[in-house]
Formats: sequence, C-alpha cells, structure tokens
Amino acid sequence: MESAADAEQRRRLFIYNGGFLRQPRLRRILQLAGYDLRVGRPKDGDAIGVWGHSPTAHRGEAGAQKHGAPIIRIEDAFLRSVLPGRSGQPPIGLTIDSRGMHYDPAQLSDLEDILTNHPLDDTALMNRARTCIARLHEAHLSKYNGFDPNAPCPEPGYVLVLDQTLNDASVLKSGADRATFLEMLVFAQEEHPGKRIIIKTHPDTMAGNRRGYFNASDANHNVTLLGENVSPWTLLEGAAAIYTVSSQMGFEAIFAGHKPRVFGKPFYAGWGLSTDEHPVQRRQRLISRAQLFAAAMILYPKWYDPYRNCLCELETAIDALEAQSRAWREDHKGWAASGIRLWKRASFHRFFGQSRALRYVDDQAKLTHAMGDGRRHMVWASAKDAPLSSQSLRIEDGFVRSKGLGAKLIPPLSLVLDDMGIYYDPTRPSRLEELIRMRRLLRPDQKERAQRLIGRLNGAALSKYNVGRAVFGDVPAGHRILVPGQVEDDASVLMGTKVVSTNLDLLSAARAANPDAVILYKPHPDVEAGLRQGHIAQNDLDALCDGVLADVDPIAAINAVDEVWTMTSLLGFEALLRGKPVTCYGAPFYAGWGLTTDLGAVPARRSTKVSLEALVHATLIDYPRYFDPVTGMACPVEVVIERLASGDLPKPGPFNRSASKLQGLLAGKAYLWRR
Repeated sequence: MESAADAEQRRRLFIYNGGFLRQPRLRRILQLAGYDLRVGRPKDGDAIGVWGHSPTAHRGEAGAQKHGAPIIRIEDAFLRSVLPGRSGQPPIGLTIDSRGMHYDPAQLSDLEDILTNHPLDDTALMNRARTCIARLHEAHLSKYNGFDPNAPCPEPGYVLVLDQTLNDASVLKSGADRATFLEMLVFAQEEHPGKRIIIKTHPDTMAGNRRGYFNASDANHNVTLLGENVSPWTLLEGAAAIYTVSSQMGFEAIFAGHKPRVFGKPFYAGWGLSTDEHPVQRRQRLISRAQLFAAAMILYPKWYDPYRNCLCELETAIDALEAQSRAWREDHKGWAASGIRLWKRASFHRFFGQSRALRYVDDQAKLTHAMGDGRRHMVWASAKDAPLSSQSLRIEDGFVRSKGLGAKLIPPLSLVLDDMGIYYDPTRPSRLEELIRMRRLLRPDQKERAQRLIGRLNGAALSKYNVGRAVFGDVPAGHRILVPGQVEDDASVLMGTKVVSTNLDLLSAARAANPDAVILYKPHPDVEAGLRQGHIAQNDLDALCDGVLADVDPIAAINAVDEVWTMTSLLGFEALLRGKPVTCYGAPFYAGWGLTTDLGAVPARRSTKVSLEALVHATLIDYPRYFDPVTGMACPVEVVIERLASGDLPKPGPFNRSASKLQGLLAGKAYLWRR
C-alpha cells in the first residue's frame, strides 16, 4: 500500500503518444519511478512525457511550450530485451531524463551530468561495474539478445564498422547522415590498408523492421556486410579496430577493451575512451571504463524486475535477461522431443515451446524429418527405445524441482538439458562435470551469489520435492547417521553404483561400518507412496536401524543427524549444503570433488578439488533452466526458491489430481502409467 509520503513524491506525467497507453510494462516502470500517467491538460507541478526524440515527440514538446510544463524524455535502457522492441517484447529498463536525452549533445542530459559531476570514486560502485561487465561478457548480453553466442564470426583481425537504422534519433542528433557513414567507411579503409572491413548490420535491419545506412552497393572485394545474428562480444573480440557514428555497440566496444573511432556525438564520446572526429567541447573529464559503465548502466537507468513487479538493481535485471536469453537461444529453432510422458507435455510446452512449438517424435523416421526442419532433439534421459541422433540432448528434472512428487504428476519448475551425457551417469562425461570444473575459480560476485543461494535454501528448508513432515518423534541420542533410501530401479542407482546397489545393501553397509552409531533410515517418498521399487522388509529395518523416518521432510531429517551415508541420493548434496559430512557408496554428481568421503568407484576424470560454492554455482545456477509459473517466463533460480518458500504456486489441476489418484490405485502395475 502506498504511503502518504510516497503519494506526495509522485508526479503527474501527461503524455501525447498512445504508445505509452498500449504498453503495460512501460506504464508500470514509470509508475514505480514515481510518475502517474495522465492525458489532458497539465497544471502547475505536472510534467509532460515524450519518447526520446521520436517522430511523435513534437506533440509533447508543443504541449510543454504551450503550458509551460517541463519535459521528461523516456527511452529504452542500454539492456533492453531478447528481441528488438518492434518485435513486441517489453523493455527491462528505461532511462527517464529530466534534462535532455543522452544521445542529444545539444543539451546536457541527466547522464552527462552524472558523467561530469558525480565523483564516481566509490569502491563498491566500481566493483559492481566491473562485475557487471564480466557478467554481460560471460552471458553474451547486449541491448538485444536474439542471437546464438556460438554462431560463427569472421576470422579475427578485421576492422569493424557499425551500421545503424536509417534516421535513428541518435544519428540525426549527432548531425550525421549517409554521407557520414560513407566517410567513416573510407576512413576505416585508409587507416587500415589491406585489412578486411566488416560492416555490422543493425538487429532491427536484420529483422526487416528498418533500413540501415549501408547497403549491398557499399560492399566490394575487401568490404563485407555481416547480416547474421552473432554475439556482439565475440565480434568485438575479433576486431582490430571499431568505427561508429553513435551506435550503442560503440559503447559496448569500450568496456570490451577497445577505443572506438567515433564520427557522431554519442554519450560515451568525449571522456578519453574514444577517438572523436567531432568532439563535444564541454566534455573534458577523463574517466575509466568502469566509471563510464557505472554512470550509464547503474546510476542512470530504472531497471525492472518482471518476476517481483518492482524496480531493481542492474544485477537483478541481468539475472532476468540472462535466463530469458538462454531460453530463447536454446528454443528458437524449435524442439523435437522423445520419451516425454503424456502428463509432462503441458509443462514442456511452457518450458520450451514459447519460441516455436514442440514436436513429439517416437521413431527414427519422424526424428529425422523433424530435425530436417532445423529443430534440435531432446530425449528424456532414462527413456528406453527412444530415437536418438548424434546431436540429441538428454533432459531430466532439476535439483530444486517442485512442491510435490514427480511420481504424483506435479510439474517441474526446473529441468536440465545436457549435450554430453546426463549428471547421474558417471560412466561418461556430462555437461555438469564440465561446469563444475569451469567454476573451480569463482569471481567474488559468483561466490557471494552461491553463498546467498545456500543461505536461502537453508533458511527456507527447501529440498528437491519439498514434501513430508518437518516435525517427527524423538530419536535415540548418540552419533546419528541418516541413510536415505532410493528408488532401486532409478537410473542414478543403476548407473551410479555397483557393489552397494539396493537400500538393504546400503543400510547393511552403513551398520557394518558404524556398529555403535544411531542409524536412521529415511524411505524414498516414491517408495513410501507405493509408486516405485525399493521397499525394505520390517524385520530387516528392525535389525539394522534405530529409527525409520517415514513421511519426514528431508531437510528436517538432515538437520537431526550428524552425517549422511548414501548411494547416489540427491539428499547427499542437500546435506552438503547444510554442512553435514557425506559418505558415498556410488558416484553421484557431487562425489569426487573433494567434498565427500567416497567409498565407491568415482571416475578418475573428477580430479579437480572444488569449493562448495563452486559446486552450488554449477549445479543450481549454471546447469538447470527454471520456469516461473506465476509470470510464465524463464527465470533465475532465486525466483523459483522464493515461489517455493512462499507457496506462491498454482495448484495442480483436476487432471493431475485424478491421474495421480488413478496411478496410486495402479501402483502395482507401474509399467502401465510410466510408459
């Protein structure tokens, strides 16, 4: 609820452009920034909002002159969306400028004021800037992100000339035209004789939305137009020099390590970080790349969190755009899917079908046809007799999955796609193993994020399924060891352990190794529900353990013991998160990295010692994809954790409830409903 103080600080903003009214995200960001949109005649204290220097801005400018109202100029922030705005995607941030517009050198803007007068000397701010630059680089994030980071770029060593859209406001306000672009191209060739010249086409031009300044007539034996969607970061890395009029990619070139040659008057020119053909004389301050980034990306824009519906810091906006860009990049070609049970398909469409519909294929001929259409192929990792190709990716549930069991048809909030193997199969490498090795050395921000994630999981007592009672009866005093039961025909058991491969074997081995300990056995929820294989007879339980934690929340069980002994259970990983020693008889994904006592055969390739934070970053941040059921968007892990912790989740529909009850009745005939 808005307080009286908040209400007093709000300001009415009158608009003369219907685009403001048609775009809910735009209105919401402005509202959160303190502006109430209105149409009509402004009064004293009101302002008029216009979209930058767009063709419709003259209406608001005329209204401002007539009524003596100040103008607020609004534009997209420098990180915007996956696809260009003309493709219909809303922005993740705005610049709201009370002085001018950042790309108009005729007058001072709020951004230029920051660059001129702000100290920009705070250590924490500079560290944030450097961290965010590193994050954008690693995730290949730019203003628009509808490209494949792995798409091939030209061989390095070229000179990069940046095209822009025809009559773009930043070009016109720089006093530039096609002649300026042609002059820039001539300079690029004369200053780098013999080098290849690559003209980078603007994303809006590639999408067919707007023309550019360059065209095919400008190409020759040494000048090439690049019209493919490639990563700007990769393209910048391969360039020997950068030429631009006022492109935002010139700004990105600066914090990618270049000193671009600038033929316009963009906001990033004049601070000692570019070679300026037409300098803005009032800009005399020399600043660092981190200072430029901090001003333009942290202090100037208003960033929006689409999951929590509030303003946020740049880092949170990066989290969101990273998740959404990853989903588009993986999904935009479409998927052929095999081995996906009928009840899962609705959730798979939500996860993977937002860019292009999924196609389900159950034989090799259909798979070949579907992949001939440009689609990629996913197959449920444990599916038998599913068609495969050499490019097939294996898919499985993620590690923070849902509130409820998959065997009870509760859809997942996280899934993993693996192009090498699958995490529970130690007989071959997996993408998760590669990620764990890659994260051996974490940046400070990555370590802090992993630590925050561990703290949130522990604080909310979250596990994979989040089922069972958090309170249970007294257990005997002494050194307590938790032995988690597993589904014995689960692929992680069949592939991940050899000598000790049943729950009875595990319980017997734990008792033999710890004759004086208090051993507590926790049956697997699916086995308890009668849905899967792994039951232990009561007389064996009486002989081997001191208590059975039936229908008990796994985190409550972990918190009640001193250590955990397991085959390959995910509960071992969850115990590591809670600081408990873990002994493994198998080779789960978390074994072999120096964090567990390994009594089973662990692959020799797992020789790298990693920290718990590195394991967590790879396992919970890098490897899975997450889906927010509230907004219907791909999201970062933190959003799913918040949804689970608050219970802000849709309830299972009538089909799920009915089908779950039916499969319970048919539990003895699981081969029917698990097809």
